[in-house]
Amino acid sequence: MPRTGDEEQGGPTGERAQFSALLEDSAEDLYEHAPCGYLSTLLDGRIAKINTTLLDWLGYRRDDLVGSWHFSDLLTVGGRLYHETHFMPLLRMQGEISGIALELKAADGSRLPVLVTSTVKTGGDGQPLLIRTTLFDARDRRAYETELLRARQEADRERERLQTLATTLQRTLLPPTLVNVPGLDVSAHYHIASVDEVGGDFYDLFPLTEGTWGMFLGDVCGKGAAAAAVTSLARYTLRAAAVYDPDPAAVLANLNTVLHHEYNGTEPRFCTVVFGLLTPDGDQGGFRVTLASGGHPPALLMRADGTADYLPTPGGQLIGVLPDAHIATTSLRLDPGDTLLLHTDGLTEAHTAITGDKDRYGDDALLGFARVLAPTTATHTVTAIRDLLNTFGTGVDDDTAVLAINVPRPPSEEQQ
Repeated sequence: MPRTGDEEQGGPTGERAQFSALLEDSAEDLYEHAPCGYLSTLLDGRIAKINTTLLDWLGYRRDDLVGSWHFSDLLTVGGRLYHETHFMPLLRMQGEISGIALELKAADGSRLPVLVTSTVKTGGDGQPLLIRTTLFDARDRRAYETELLRARQEADRERERLQTLATTLQRTLLPPTLVNVPGLDVSAHYHIASVDEVGGDFYDLFPLTEGTWGMFLGDVCGKGAAAAAVTSLARYTLRAAAVYDPDPAAVLANLNTVLHHEYNGTEPRFCTVVFGLLTPDGDQGGFRVTLASGGHPPALLMRADGTADYLPTPGGQLIGVLPDAHIATTSLRLDPGDTLLLHTDGLTEAHTAITGDKDRYGDDALLGFARVLAPTTATHTVTAIRDLLNTFGTGVDDDTAVLAINVPRPPSEEQQ
């Protein structure tokens, strides 16, 4: 039975026609109302076609632009300069350029940030015919970048505030100046590994009874505010204990009791410390030194005759770990020209730039360094160590404190 016209319209041929018409309508609508801007220009830049989306963004009428305006006329002064000197030369050479950030001038004078992609359309003979350009609204991206920049600037300001706080707190844990001990040359230095965190190294030199001075140098485990609290407690405990009983072993035993009592819970805190007494010894200008060590790296003695070696303080245990820590002691005489160096392990555990990140500077290297220096002075020793630490750069990952004590030679010997 023959089909009617309506049936024929509903058949395959009619459906294809409707689908084709729908595609044509959708393609035109998609071009005009796409979520991005489209425009086509002649090779000289004159606008030949522009979609409704871009016109709405800019607030222009189609007749205002097509055939009379160039694409560069829509750009800001800086964008126009970039378009002529960089954008177009690259487009001519490559045939395509994408993701270029530019700003368009809207009809009301406002600026519209966009990301531009342009492609040169060529004919069958390969000759360029026109330029197709796609523009993406970058206002949200600009807002995001602005917010990101603001957040970064705020983070930088906060970091600066924290660094200032950490530096100020660090200063309060160190003596502003070392006391003047008649007959001694004294020098100290504190090397900060990171300005973002407070370290746990500390030192001090202070008078006790007439003719006697106390000194100490130590290193609290950890960093930050918790370590700073222990450092402060250790400093004041050492000074107070030395007034009560200046015997170096008794001073460290007192500190051990305090730390073990205060920090023996779930977060134990401990430190390594060396404490010493300095007393003038005889008429020759020498000093008697008594040292007690609680798990601290041994002191270095550089003699006036050019020799250097570590002072033995074996078996000294960490302060604050056990209720009754073993304290190692030793005594020596500093003669004119001799220098005693106390240091924390940030120096010997630094990574060296010469041997690579996997190697530490080490005790043997420091001893060799001291043997080259000897005989020396306290000031020269600390200056040399500062220079050494600077050569390590970022290899110094822990704070370092050094304290040097020297008995100067008589002026007559220095001139020889």
